[in-house]
Amino acid sequence: MAATTQRNEQQAFDELTFHNDAVSLCMLVNRRHQTVRVIDFRAGATAAKQRFVVSTAKRENIEKLFVLVERDEVHTWSRLGFRREGSIPAFYRRSDAWIMGAVVGNVGPMRPERAYDDDDDDDDIEEPFVAAERADKVIEKAKRLVKETADKAVPATKVAPARRDAVQRAIVAATKNGRAISGFETFSRDAERTNLVVTGKGGFELYASYELQPSFASAMLDILQAPRDESERMLTVSAIRTLLGRLPEIGAVSTFSIVPADDVLLASCFLANGFRKSAVLASHVNVAAGRRDAIVWSKKLADN
Repeated sequence: MAATTQRNEQQAFDELTFHNDAVSLCMLVNRRHQTVRVIDFRAGATAAKQRFVVSTAKRENIEKLFVLVERDEVHTWSRLGFRREGSIPAFYRRSDAWIMGAVVGNVGPMRPERAYDDDDDDDDIEEPFVAAERADKVIEKAKRLVKETADKAVPATKVAPARRDAVQRAIVAATKNGRAISGFETFSRDAERTNLVVTGKGGFELYASYELQPSFASAMLDILQAPRDESERMLTVSAIRTLLGRLPEIGAVSTFSIVPADDVLLASCFLANGFRKSAVLASHVNVAAGRRDAIVWSKKLADN
């Protein structure tokens, strides 16, 4: 077995790569959220692959596994015990990325091969997706809030580059007080990450970060913390709008954000900016010392 590990200064992210006769893959480990994104270099469903991925996750104290695949690999990962949780539209520039996820403790035996048809829905044989049902209730409340406040003026905000030391101080402070929903950890291999700070009236300050994959032109947008009240909600609506203005300038044609699914105020901020729910990820984020489901909010920025 050949394995390499790359760690950043905060030990929040690891990149583990493995190559042998049975598997050839990379595991991107997010220590904050105890998740692993699997990047598989060798297509196909095998029991050895499933055992290796799950055993590595348990050894690394990981709660959730997920993989981004094109449509023809959905069936493979379903056989390995992952379920289809949604998609990231235009992630591969001209095609969507399907998100297959698995809570580590719930992964069962590998499923047998069966005749596959493009019209098959692998989720039909599973129990109702409780995480999606919970998220839909939150979104309905958020939609009502957006509608009720549609006539309110959105305050102005300004964006500027953020110094690395300031970003780290903000992450530490937000983590300490239980408000950090991200630590701006890496999502993809070889992606470029840019940190920004958005400011507004009343001393409002929101740190944000985007990660661009040049080959795909899809940008992941992270914000450090969610709004706590109506004033902060409106400023966060403005902040996201201001950040969206930056993304086409750096070549992004689509964007997405992964945030806790149970926050009505935060959901309303994305809805007010034209995002739509494209996935619900079960037990995917760790916020304020507790695991929560997550929503993937997605938005197309330009024709691709």
